[in-house]
Amino acid sequence: MNPEFLFFWTAVIFYGISTLCYIIGLVSRKEKFFSVGALLAFIGVIPHIASVALRWIEGGVLPFIEVSESITAGVMVAMIVFLIVQSSVKRIKAIGIFILPVNFILLSWAGTLMKEISGQLPASLQSYWLWVHIIAASTGFSLVLIAAGMGLLFLLKEKYSKGFYEKLPELSRLDDLSYRYVAGGFIMLGVMIISGAFWSNQVKGSYWNWDSVEVWSLVCWLVYGIYLHLRITIGWRNRKLAWYALLSLLVMVVSYWGIPFVAENFHTGFRIEH
Repeated sequence: MNPEFLFFWTAVIFYGISTLCYIIGLVSRKEKFFSVGALLAFIGVIPHIASVALRWIEGGVLPFIEVSESITAGVMVAMIVFLIVQSSVKRIKAIGIFILPVNFILLSWAGTLMKEISGQLPASLQSYWLWVHIIAASTGFSLVLIAAGMGLLFLLKEKYSKGFYEKLPELSRLDDLSYRYVAGGFIMLGVMIISGAFWSNQVKGSYWNWDSVEVWSLVCWLVYGIYLHLRITIGWRNRKLAWYALLSLLVMVVSYWGIPFVAENFHTGFRIEH
């Protein structure tokens, strides 16, 4: 088996077992399963990074262009951010009950779309704006994913006040954390759109082309802008915004990977056949 694929599916397996541990922990309400799940997630990130690195070395260009590559890279960044957040924010081990299943499903889907590298990017597309665009997009996704996870923890703690739920941060703290991560994600999505416009201008000679992904990215950015408006200006808090953060993630996933998958457009893939 291709070493890249071997590392990739090893990561998928570790994420799958980690997901199972989090589900068992949720059902049994035993926090020790969360700790095991976090450890397995950490181990899984290692072959995940290795698979991306090998594809980069083999292709000689950023492995973020095809839909499968974009999902793989996005999940990799999301997992790294998740592990950093989990180790730096106290009492949120349970957030993995949302993060791991989402990333496991996305990465498994990416695995069904993977194929051998058939070509390389033309020189015109090897731009530093592409770096900024991809990093901002992946970081933005990671932050709003964390925000949605905080929203789920809020809803669970609000409904169940006993057992390990007592160890979660206070509701007001979870609400504030979700808001902070949405704000960070909103900023990064803005950077993604701006850098994408400059990249498009270098490649196509225009900053905006009403590409379907461009439109959906703008919609996604506005969705999170509305979240911030509802909280800052109108004063929404707690349960309403927890649900909003969860449902908004669906728009994010469709924007990033649903539209490029079903429609041929500027974002579908740029590799050229030899």
